[in-house]
Amino acid sequence: MTTMSGPPSPSPARWFKALRRTRMGEPCLKTHPIECRDLLRRARIAFDAGRTLKETFRLAQLEAVVRMLEEHEGDFVDALGRDLHKPRFETVVSELILVKNEALYAINNLKKWMQPQHVERNLSTTLDECLVLSEPLGVVFITASWCSPVQMCLVPLVGAIAAGNCAIISPSECTAHTAELLYRLTPFYLDNECFHVVIAGTYDLPEFVELKFDHVFFTGNKKEGSRIAQAAACTFTPVTLILGSKNPCYVDQHCDIATTAQRIAWARFHNAGQSLVAPDYILCHTDVKARLVPALKCCLMQFYGSDPQESQSFGRMVNLEIFNCMREILWRSGKVAVGGQVIEAEKYIAPTILTEVVQSDPIMQQDVFGPVLPILTVKNLDEAISFINKREKALCVYAYSSNSKVISRIMSATSSGSFCSNDSVLQSLMVALPFGGVGASGMGSCHGRHSFDTFSHRKSCLLRGTRFECVTYLRYPPYEDHNLSLMTWASALSHKSQGWCQIL
Repeated sequence: MTTMSGPPSPSPARWFKALRRTRMGEPCLKTHPIECRDLLRRARIAFDAGRTLKETFRLAQLEAVVRMLEEHEGDFVDALGRDLHKPRFETVVSELILVKNEALYAINNLKKWMQPQHVERNLSTTLDECLVLSEPLGVVFITASWCSPVQMCLVPLVGAIAAGNCAIISPSECTAHTAELLYRLTPFYLDNECFHVVIAGTYDLPEFVELKFDHVFFTGNKKEGSRIAQAAACTFTPVTLILGSKNPCYVDQHCDIATTAQRIAWARFHNAGQSLVAPDYILCHTDVKARLVPALKCCLMQFYGSDPQESQSFGRMVNLEIFNCMREILWRSGKVAVGGQVIEAEKYIAPTILTEVVQSDPIMQQDVFGPVLPILTVKNLDEAISFINKREKALCVYAYSSNSKVISRIMSATSSGSFCSNDSVLQSLMVALPFGGVGASGMGSCHGRHSFDTFSHRKSCLLRGTRFECVTYLRYPPYEDHNLSLMTWASALSHKSQGWCQIL
Protein backbone atom coordinates (compact mmCIF):
# COMPACT_ATOMS: atom_id res chain seq x y z
CA MET A 1 0.00 0.00 0.00
CA THR A 2 1.30 3.47 -0.91
CA THR A 3 2.00 5.69 2.08
CA MET A 4 2.93 9.28 2.62
CA SER A 5 6.58 8.35 2.29
CA GLY A 6 6.25 8.54 -1.48
CA PRO A 7 5.09 6.73 -4.59
CA PRO A 8 6.43 3.33 -5.61
CA SER A 9 9.61 3.19 -7.63
CA PRO A 10 9.48 2.41 -11.35
CA SER A 11 10.22 -1.06 -12.57
CA PRO A 12 13.97 -1.85 -12.89
CA ALA A 13 13.75 -2.17 -16.67
CA ARG A 14 12.11 1.22 -17.07
CA TRP A 15 14.50 2.77 -14.54
CA PHE A 16 17.61 1.64 -16.43
CA LYS A 17 16.06 2.65 -19.75
CA ALA A 18 15.36 6.16 -18.43
CA LEU A 19 18.80 6.40 -16.82
CA ARG A 20 20.55 5.34 -20.01
CA ARG A 21 18.56 7.91 -22.02
CA THR A 22 19.39 10.63 -19.48
CA ARG A 23 23.13 9.94 -19.60
CA MET A 24 23.43 9.50 -23.32
CA GLY A 25 21.14 12.37 -24.28
CA GLU A 26 19.14 10.00 -26.45
CA PRO A 27 16.04 11.77 -27.78
CA CYS A 28 12.66 10.43 -26.74
CA LEU A 29 10.78 8.78 -29.56
CA LYS A 30 7.20 9.79 -30.22
CA THR A 31 4.62 7.61 -28.57
CA HIS A 32 2.55 5.54 -30.96
CA PRO A 33 -1.23 5.42 -30.35
CA ILE A 34 -0.92 1.66 -29.74
CA GLU A 35 1.52 2.36 -26.89
CA CYS A 36 -0.85 4.97 -25.51
CA ARG A 37 -3.67 2.42 -25.64
CA ASP A 38 -1.61 0.10 -23.45
CA LEU A 39 -0.85 2.90 -20.98
CA LEU A 40 -4.52 3.78 -20.88
CA ARG A 41 -5.40 0.15 -20.16
CA ARG A 42 -2.89 0.02 -17.29
CA ALA A 43 -4.17 3.28 -15.84
CA ARG A 44 -7.76 2.06 -16.14
CA ILE A 45 -6.91 -1.13 -14.24
CA ALA A 46 -5.20 0.91 -11.50
CA PHE A 47 -8.16 3.27 -11.24
CA ASP A 48 -10.72 0.46 -11.15
CA ALA A 49 -8.74 -1.14 -8.33
CA GLY A 50 -9.30 2.02 -6.27
CA ARG A 51 -5.63 2.90 -6.17
CA THR A 52 -6.19 6.68 -6.34
CA LEU A 53 -9.11 6.98 -3.95
CA LYS A 54 -7.33 7.35 -0.60
CA GLU A 55 -6.38 10.80 0.61
CA THR A 56 -2.92 9.54 1.63
CA PHE A 57 -2.20 8.38 -1.92
CA ARG A 58 -3.23 11.70 -3.44
CA LEU A 59 -1.15 13.65 -0.94
CA ALA A 60 1.89 11.47 -1.63
CA GLN A 61 1.61 12.12 -5.37
CA LEU A 62 1.16 15.89 -4.88
CA GLU A 63 4.19 15.99 -2.61
CA ALA A 64 6.13 14.05 -5.23
CA VAL A 65 5.31 16.72 -7.84
CA VAL A 66 6.74 19.40 -5.52
CA ARG A 67 9.80 17.26 -4.85
CA MET A 68 10.40 16.68 -8.56
CA LEU A 69 10.39 20.42 -9.27
CA GLU A 70 12.64 21.23 -6.33
CA GLU A 71 15.18 18.47 -6.95
CA HIS A 72 15.42 19.14 -10.69
CA GLU A 73 15.08 22.91 -10.87
CA GLY A 74 18.36 23.16 -12.76
CA ASP A 75 17.24 20.55 -15.29
CA PHE A 76 14.01 22.43 -15.99
CA VAL A 77 15.90 25.71 -16.33
CA ASP A 78 18.28 24.06 -18.80
CA ALA A 79 15.48 22.40 -20.82
CA LEU A 80 13.43 25.58 -21.15
CA GLY A 81 16.59 27.51 -21.94
CA ARG A 82 17.29 25.16 -24.83
CA ASP A 83 13.68 25.17 -26.06
CA LEU A 84 12.76 28.84 -25.71
CA HIS A 85 15.97 30.60 -24.65
CA LYS A 86 13.92 31.21 -21.52
CA PRO A 87 15.78 33.08 -18.75
CA ARG A 88 16.19 31.26 -15.45
CA PHE A 89 14.17 33.95 -13.68
CA GLU A 90 11.15 33.40 -15.97
CA THR A 91 11.38 29.63 -15.67
CA VAL A 92 11.48 29.63 -11.88
CA VAL A 93 8.82 32.30 -11.36
CA SER A 94 6.28 31.59 -14.10
CA GLU A 95 6.71 27.84 -14.42
CA LEU A 96 8.12 26.10 -11.34
CA ILE A 97 6.88 28.32 -8.49
CA LEU A 98 3.44 28.50 -10.06
CA VAL A 99 3.10 24.71 -10.17
CA LYS A 100 4.49 24.31 -6.63
CA ASN A 101 1.97 26.86 -5.36
CA GLU A 102 -0.84 24.86 -6.98
CA ALA A 103 0.38 21.60 -5.46
CA LEU A 104 0.90 23.04 -1.98
CA TYR A 105 -2.52 24.72 -2.09
CA ALA A 106 -4.09 21.39 -3.02
CA ILE A 107 -2.18 19.59 -0.26
CA ASN A 108 -3.41 22.10 2.33
CA ASN A 109 -7.03 21.95 1.20
CA LEU A 110 -7.47 18.38 -0.01
CA LYS A 111 -9.23 17.07 3.10
CA LYS A 112 -11.83 19.85 2.87
CA TRP A 113 -12.35 19.36 -0.87
CA MET A 114 -12.91 15.63 -0.49
CA GLN A 115 -15.58 16.01 2.18
CA PRO A 116 -19.23 15.62 1.06
CA GLN A 117 -21.09 18.93 0.83
CA HIS A 118 -24.41 18.92 2.64
CA VAL A 119 -27.28 20.84 1.05
CA GLU A 120 -30.52 22.33 2.33
CA ARG A 121 -33.38 19.94 3.09
CA ASN A 122 -37.14 20.38 2.81
CA LEU A 123 -40.17 18.99 4.62
CA SER A 124 -40.05 15.63 2.87
CA THR A 125 -36.32 15.18 3.55
CA THR A 126 -36.20 16.49 7.12
CA LEU A 127 -34.95 13.16 8.43
CA ASP A 128 -32.89 12.32 5.35
CA GLU A 129 -29.39 13.32 4.32
CA CYS A 130 -28.86 15.39 1.17
CA LEU A 131 -25.29 15.80 -0.02
CA VAL A 132 -23.04 16.27 -3.03
CA LEU A 133 -20.13 13.88 -3.33
CA SER A 134 -17.08 14.68 -5.46
CA GLU A 135 -15.89 11.51 -7.14
CA PRO A 136 -12.99 11.14 -9.62
CA LEU A 137 -13.82 10.86 -13.31
CA GLY A 138 -11.35 8.05 -14.09
CA VAL A 139 -8.43 8.33 -16.51
CA VAL A 140 -7.89 11.82 -17.93
CA PHE A 141 -5.77 13.10 -20.81
CA ILE A 142 -3.88 16.39 -20.41
CA THR A 143 -2.20 17.97 -23.40
CA ALA A 144 -0.40 21.30 -23.19
CA SER A 145 0.76 24.12 -25.41
CA TRP A 146 4.44 24.93 -25.90
CA CYS A 147 4.04 28.50 -24.57
CA SER A 148 4.44 27.46 -20.93
CA PRO A 149 5.13 23.74 -21.25
CA VAL A 150 5.73 22.91 -17.57
CA GLN A 151 2.99 25.06 -16.12
CA MET A 152 0.36 24.00 -18.66
CA CYS A 153 1.10 20.31 -18.14
CA LEU A 154 1.46 20.19 -14.39
CA VAL A 155 -1.16 22.67 -13.13
CA PRO A 156 -3.99 20.56 -14.59
CA LEU A 157 -2.18 17.40 -13.43
CA VAL A 158 -2.25 18.71 -9.85
CA GLY A 159 -6.02 19.07 -10.12
CA ALA A 160 -6.39 15.61 -11.64
CA ILE A 161 -4.31 14.03 -8.85
CA ALA A 162 -6.15 15.92 -6.12
CA ALA A 163 -9.49 14.76 -7.52
CA GLY A 164 -8.34 11.12 -7.47
CA ASN A 165 -7.85 10.43 -11.17
CA CYS A 166 -5.25 8.59 -13.15
CA ALA A 167 -3.72 10.71 -15.89
CA ILE A 168 -1.77 10.60 -19.12
CA ILE A 169 -0.04 13.87 -19.96
CA SER A 170 1.24 14.93 -23.35
CA PRO A 171 3.71 17.85 -23.31
CA SER A 172 4.17 19.66 -26.60
CA GLU A 173 6.71 18.18 -29.00
CA CYS A 174 7.63 21.77 -29.98
CA THR A 175 9.46 22.11 -26.66
CA ALA A 176 11.24 18.81 -27.13
CA HIS A 177 13.80 19.11 -24.32
CA THR A 178 11.12 19.95 -21.74
CA ALA A 179 8.90 17.15 -23.02
CA GLU A 180 11.75 14.66 -22.78
CA LEU A 181 12.62 15.85 -19.27
CA LEU A 182 9.04 15.28 -18.08
CA TYR A 183 9.05 11.92 -19.84
CA ARG A 184 12.24 10.88 -18.02
CA LEU A 185 11.49 12.26 -14.56
CA THR A 186 7.83 11.35 -14.07
CA PRO A 187 8.43 7.59 -13.53
CA PHE A 188 10.83 8.38 -10.68
CA TYR A 189 8.27 10.42 -8.76
CA LEU A 190 4.71 9.43 -9.63
CA ASP A 191 2.96 6.07 -9.45
CA ASN A 192 3.99 4.08 -12.52
CA GLU A 193 0.57 2.55 -13.10
CA CYS A 194 -1.56 5.66 -12.56
CA PHE A 195 0.45 8.39 -14.28
CA HIS A 196 2.19 8.34 -17.65
CA VAL A 197 3.80 10.78 -20.09
CA VAL A 198 3.44 10.40 -23.84
CA ILE A 199 5.03 12.48 -26.59
CA ALA A 200 2.67 12.95 -29.50
CA GLY A 201 2.77 15.11 -32.59
CA THR A 202 0.17 17.84 -32.90
CA TYR A 203 -1.65 16.05 -35.69
CA ASP A 204 -1.60 12.75 -33.79
CA LEU A 205 -3.44 14.09 -30.75
CA PRO A 206 -6.99 13.52 -32.07
CA GLU A 207 -6.13 9.84 -32.56
CA PHE A 208 -5.01 9.67 -28.92
CA VAL A 209 -8.19 11.40 -27.78
CA GLU A 210 -10.31 8.87 -29.66
CA LEU A 211 -8.96 6.13 -27.40
CA LYS A 212 -11.73 7.20 -24.98
CA PHE A 213 -10.62 8.96 -21.85
CA ASP A 214 -12.94 10.19 -19.11
CA HIS A 215 -11.91 13.82 -19.61
CA VAL A 216 -9.61 15.73 -21.95
CA PHE A 217 -7.87 18.95 -20.86
CA PHE A 218 -6.32 20.98 -23.69
CA THR A 219 -4.48 24.30 -23.85
CA GLY A 220 -3.41 25.74 -27.18
CA ASN A 221 -4.73 27.45 -30.28
CA LYS A 222 -8.25 27.33 -31.69
CA LYS A 223 -7.39 25.18 -34.71
CA GLU A 224 -5.87 22.39 -32.63
CA GLY A 225 -8.56 22.79 -29.97
CA SER A 226 -11.27 22.31 -32.58
CA ARG A 227 -9.73 19.02 -33.72
CA ILE A 228 -9.45 17.85 -30.11
CA ALA A 229 -13.08 18.75 -29.39
CA GLN A 230 -14.31 16.95 -32.50
CA ALA A 231 -12.35 13.82 -31.66
CA ALA A 232 -13.65 13.88 -28.08
CA ALA A 233 -17.23 14.34 -29.27
CA CYS A 234 -17.06 11.01 -31.12
CA THR A 235 -16.84 9.21 -27.76
CA PHE A 236 -18.88 11.73 -25.73
CA THR A 237 -15.76 12.65 -23.77
CA PRO A 238 -16.07 15.93 -21.83
CA VAL A 239 -13.38 18.51 -22.57
CA THR A 240 -11.79 21.56 -21.03
CA LEU A 241 -10.39 23.91 -23.66
CA ILE A 242 -8.23 26.93 -22.87
CA LEU A 243 -7.61 28.60 -26.20
CA GLY A 244 -5.54 31.50 -27.44
CA SER A 245 -7.36 34.68 -28.43
CA LYS A 246 -6.95 38.35 -29.31
CA ASN A 247 -6.67 39.74 -25.79
CA PRO A 248 -7.55 43.45 -25.91
CA CYS A 249 -5.98 46.06 -23.64
CA TYR A 250 -7.65 49.45 -23.26
CA VAL A 251 -5.47 52.33 -22.01
CA ASP A 252 -7.51 55.26 -20.75
CA GLN A 253 -6.60 58.94 -20.87
CA HIS A 254 -6.56 58.96 -17.09
CA CYS A 255 -3.82 56.57 -16.01
CA ASP A 256 -0.22 56.51 -14.89
CA ILE A 257 1.48 56.12 -18.28
CA ALA A 258 4.89 55.11 -16.88
CA THR A 259 3.47 52.29 -14.73
CA THR A 260 1.03 51.25 -17.45
CA ALA A 261 3.85 50.98 -19.99
CA GLN A 262 6.00 48.90 -17.62
CA ARG A 263 3.25 46.41 -16.85
CA ILE A 264 2.12 46.03 -20.46
CA ALA A 265 5.70 45.67 -21.73
CA TRP A 266 6.48 43.02 -19.12
CA ALA A 267 3.34 41.04 -19.96
CA ARG A 268 3.67 41.29 -23.76
CA PHE A 269 7.40 40.58 -24.10
CA HIS A 270 7.78 38.01 -21.32
CA ASN A 271 8.81 34.67 -22.89
CA ALA A 272 9.40 36.57 -26.15
CA GLY A 273 5.66 37.19 -26.41
CA GLN A 274 4.78 33.51 -26.58
CA SER A 275 1.81 33.55 -24.26
CA LEU A 276 -1.90 32.75 -24.27
CA VAL A 277 -2.66 35.51 -21.78
CA ALA A 278 -0.50 38.49 -22.80
CA PRO A 279 -2.20 41.68 -24.08
CA ASP A 280 -2.61 41.14 -27.81
CA TYR A 281 -3.27 44.72 -28.89
CA ILE A 282 -3.77 48.15 -27.33
CA LEU A 283 -6.76 50.42 -27.83
CA CYS A 284 -6.22 54.04 -26.84
CA HIS A 285 -6.92 57.66 -27.76
CA THR A 286 -4.51 59.40 -30.15
CA ASP A 287 -3.20 61.62 -27.34
CA VAL A 288 -2.54 58.57 -25.18
CA LYS A 289 -0.65 56.84 -27.99
CA ALA A 290 1.65 59.86 -28.30
CA ARG A 291 2.65 59.38 -24.64
CA LEU A 292 2.48 55.60 -24.50
CA VAL A 293 4.83 54.71 -27.39
CA PRO A 294 7.84 56.61 -25.95
CA ALA A 295 7.09 55.17 -22.51
CA LEU A 296 7.03 51.61 -23.93
CA LYS A 297 10.28 52.28 -25.79
CA CYS A 298 11.87 53.48 -22.56
CA CYS A 299 10.69 50.32 -20.76
CA LEU A 300 12.18 48.07 -23.44
CA MET A 301 15.47 49.87 -23.07
CA GLN A 302 15.37 49.34 -19.30
CA PHE A 303 14.34 45.69 -19.61
CA TYR A 304 16.58 44.48 -22.45
CA GLY A 305 19.12 47.20 -23.12
CA SER A 306 19.90 48.91 -26.41
CA ASP A 307 20.30 45.53 -28.16
CA PRO A 308 17.75 42.94 -26.92
CA GLN A 309 19.53 40.28 -29.00
CA GLU A 310 22.36 40.39 -26.46
CA SER A 311 20.11 40.44 -23.41
CA GLN A 312 20.06 37.40 -21.13
CA SER A 313 16.49 38.34 -20.20
CA PHE A 314 14.91 37.97 -23.64
CA GLY A 315 13.87 34.70 -25.27
CA ARG A 316 13.52 33.31 -28.79
CA MET A 317 10.79 31.82 -30.96
CA VAL A 318 10.21 28.16 -30.21
CA ASN A 319 10.83 26.99 -33.80
CA LEU A 320 11.25 28.25 -37.36
CA GLU A 321 7.60 27.66 -38.23
CA ILE A 322 6.42 30.05 -35.51
CA PHE A 323 9.28 32.44 -36.34
CA ASN A 324 8.38 32.58 -40.04
CA CYS A 325 4.70 33.07 -39.26
CA MET A 326 5.43 35.98 -36.92
CA ARG A 327 7.91 37.55 -39.35
CA GLU A 328 5.33 37.44 -42.14
CA ILE A 329 2.69 39.01 -39.91
CA LEU A 330 5.12 41.68 -38.73
CA TRP A 331 6.16 42.72 -42.22
CA ARG A 332 2.59 42.99 -43.48
CA SER A 333 1.07 44.96 -40.58
CA GLY A 334 1.14 48.61 -39.57
CA LYS A 335 4.30 50.66 -39.14
CA VAL A 336 7.24 49.72 -36.92
CA ALA A 337 7.67 52.33 -34.20
CA VAL A 338 10.12 50.33 -32.08
CA GLY A 339 12.14 47.18 -32.88
CA GLY A 340 11.33 45.16 -35.98
CA GLN A 341 14.70 43.40 -36.36
CA VAL A 342 14.64 39.67 -37.16
CA ILE A 343 17.44 37.08 -37.35
CA GLU A 344 16.34 33.74 -38.76
CA ALA A 345 19.44 31.81 -37.66
CA GLU A 346 18.65 32.61 -34.02
CA LYS A 347 14.85 32.55 -34.36
CA TYR A 348 15.10 36.08 -32.99
CA ILE A 349 12.48 38.78 -33.32
CA ALA A 350 13.18 42.02 -31.48
CA PRO A 351 10.56 43.43 -29.11
CA THR A 352 8.42 45.37 -31.56
CA ILE A 353 5.72 48.02 -31.29
CA LEU A 354 3.51 48.68 -34.29
CA THR A 355 1.49 51.84 -34.94
CA GLU A 356 -0.89 52.81 -37.75
CA VAL A 357 -2.43 49.35 -37.50
CA VAL A 358 -5.88 48.80 -39.04
CA GLN A 359 -8.38 46.02 -38.45
CA SER A 360 -7.66 44.39 -41.81
CA ASP A 361 -3.94 43.92 -41.05
CA PRO A 362 -2.80 40.28 -40.64
CA ILE A 363 -1.77 40.91 -37.03
CA MET A 364 -5.41 41.65 -36.19
CA GLN A 365 -6.69 38.54 -37.94
CA GLN A 366 -4.88 35.89 -35.91
CA ASP A 367 -3.48 35.27 -32.44
CA VAL A 368 -0.05 36.75 -31.76
CA PHE A 369 2.55 34.35 -30.32
CA GLY A 370 5.56 36.60 -30.52
CA PRO A 371 7.09 39.86 -29.26
CA VAL A 372 4.93 42.21 -31.32
CA LEU A 373 2.48 44.73 -29.84
CA PRO A 374 0.12 46.62 -32.19
CA ILE A 375 -1.48 49.89 -31.08
CA LEU A 376 -4.81 51.02 -32.51
CA THR A 377 -6.54 54.32 -31.81
CA VAL A 378 -10.16 54.87 -30.80
CA LYS A 379 -12.06 58.09 -30.20
CA ASN A 380 -13.49 57.19 -26.81
CA LEU A 381 -14.39 54.42 -24.37
CA ASP A 382 -17.62 53.53 -26.17
CA GLU A 383 -15.74 52.92 -29.42
CA ALA A 384 -13.23 50.73 -27.58
CA ILE A 385 -16.00 48.62 -26.03
CA SER A 386 -17.73 48.34 -29.40
CA PHE A 387 -14.44 47.26 -31.01
CA ILE A 388 -13.93 44.55 -28.39
CA ASN A 389 -17.51 43.28 -28.57
CA LYS A 390 -17.48 42.96 -32.36
CA ARG A 391 -14.74 40.35 -32.10
CA GLU A 392 -14.88 36.85 -30.64
CA LYS A 393 -14.84 36.61 -26.85
CA ALA A 394 -11.29 36.85 -25.57
CA LEU A 395 -9.47 34.74 -23.01
CA CYS A 396 -8.46 37.95 -21.20
CA VAL A 397 -9.50 41.61 -21.28
CA TYR A 398 -7.26 44.29 -19.75
CA ALA A 399 -7.99 47.90 -18.86
CA TYR A 400 -5.72 50.62 -17.46
CA SER A 401 -7.34 53.65 -15.86
CA SER A 402 -7.31 55.60 -12.60
CA ASN A 403 -11.07 56.11 -13.03
CA SER A 404 -12.99 53.31 -11.30
CA LYS A 405 -16.09 54.03 -13.41
CA VAL A 406 -14.11 53.32 -16.59
CA ILE A 407 -12.83 50.03 -15.16
CA SER A 408 -16.31 49.04 -14.02
CA ARG A 409 -17.79 49.91 -17.41
CA ILE A 410 -15.34 47.77 -19.39
CA MET A 411 -15.60 44.88 -16.94
CA SER A 412 -19.41 44.80 -17.16
CA ALA A 413 -19.83 45.72 -20.84
CA THR A 414 -17.46 43.10 -22.25
CA SER A 415 -17.37 39.31 -21.90
CA SER A 416 -14.13 37.35 -21.54
CA GLY A 417 -12.62 34.40 -19.75
CA SER A 418 -10.95 36.74 -17.25
CA PHE A 419 -10.50 40.45 -16.61
CA CYS A 420 -7.72 42.44 -14.99
CA SER A 421 -7.45 46.18 -14.37
CA ASN A 422 -4.20 48.15 -14.14
CA ASP A 423 -2.06 45.06 -14.61
CA SER A 424 -1.82 42.08 -16.95
CA VAL A 425 -1.51 38.29 -16.73
CA LEU A 426 -1.67 38.08 -12.92
CA GLN A 427 -5.35 37.06 -12.84
CA SER A 428 -4.39 33.90 -14.76
CA LEU A 429 -1.80 32.89 -12.15
CA MET A 430 -3.79 33.16 -8.93
CA VAL A 431 -4.63 29.84 -7.29
CA ALA A 432 -7.94 31.07 -5.85
CA LEU A 433 -9.32 32.43 -9.14
CA PRO A 434 -10.74 30.16 -11.86
CA PHE A 435 -8.90 30.53 -15.14
CA GLY A 436 -10.48 29.56 -18.44
CA GLY A 437 -12.15 30.84 -21.56
CA VAL A 438 -15.65 31.60 -22.78
CA GLY A 439 -17.07 31.21 -26.26
CA ALA A 440 -14.27 31.10 -28.82
CA SER A 441 -11.60 31.26 -26.09
CA GLY A 442 -12.64 27.92 -24.64
CA MET A 443 -14.71 26.22 -21.95
CA GLY A 444 -14.06 25.03 -18.41
CA SER A 445 -11.45 26.31 -15.97
CA CYS A 446 -8.52 25.38 -13.73
CA HIS A 447 -6.57 26.51 -10.64
CA GLY A 448 -7.07 25.49 -7.05
CA ARG A 449 -10.51 24.17 -6.13
CA HIS A 450 -11.65 24.85 -9.68
CA SER A 451 -9.15 22.29 -11.03
CA PHE A 452 -10.41 19.78 -8.46
CA ASP A 453 -13.99 20.37 -9.61
CA THR A 454 -13.00 20.14 -13.30
CA PHE A 455 -11.68 16.61 -12.78
CA SER A 456 -14.51 15.53 -10.45
CA HIS A 457 -18.07 14.41 -10.94
CA ARG A 458 -20.32 16.13 -8.41
CA LYS A 459 -22.71 13.33 -7.59
CA SER A 460 -26.06 14.17 -5.99
CA CYS A 461 -26.85 11.80 -3.11
CA LEU A 462 -30.10 11.48 -1.15
CA LEU A 463 -29.87 9.06 1.78
CA ARG A 464 -33.47 8.26 2.77
CA GLY A 465 -35.24 6.15 5.31
CA THR A 466 -38.75 4.73 5.05
CA ARG A 467 -40.44 7.21 7.37
CA PHE A 468 -43.00 9.81 6.27
CA GLU A 469 -44.76 7.31 4.01
CA CYS A 470 -47.96 8.84 5.38
CA VAL A 471 -47.13 11.89 3.27
CA THR A 472 -45.29 10.46 0.27
CA TYR A 473 -48.15 8.02 -0.44
CA LEU A 474 -49.91 10.95 -2.17
CA ARG A 475 -47.72 10.48 -5.25
CA TYR A 476 -48.81 6.89 -5.88
CA PRO A 477 -51.57 5.70 -8.23
CA PRO A 478 -54.48 5.51 -8.41
CA TYR A 479 -54.35 9.28 -8.88
CA GLU A 480 -57.09 11.20 -7.10
CA ASP A 481 -58.09 14.84 -7.33
CA HIS A 482 -57.89 15.21 -3.57
CA ASN A 483 -54.25 14.08 -3.54
CA LEU A 484 -53.46 16.39 -6.46
CA SER A 485 -55.01 19.34 -4.61
CA LEU A 486 -52.86 18.66 -1.57
CA MET A 487 -49.70 18.43 -3.66
CA THR A 488 -50.58 21.59 -5.60
CA TRP A 489 -51.15 23.43 -2.32
CA ALA A 490 -47.83 22.20 -0.95
CA SER A 491 -46.05 23.24 -4.14
CA ALA A 492 -47.55 26.76 -4.01
CA LEU A 493 -46.59 27.07 -0.36
CA SER A 494 -43.12 25.80 -1.23
CA HIS A 495 -42.51 28.72 -3.59
CA LYS A 496 -43.09 31.13 -0.72
CA SER A 497 -40.91 29.21 1.73
CA GLN A 498 -37.93 28.41 -0.56
CA GLY A 499 -38.75 24.78 -1.11
CA TRP A 500 -39.44 23.75 2.49
CA CYS A 501 -42.90 22.29 1.91
CA GLN A 502 -42.22 19.99 -1.05
CA ILE A 503 -43.79 16.62 -0.22
CA LEU A 504 -42.65 14.42 -3.10
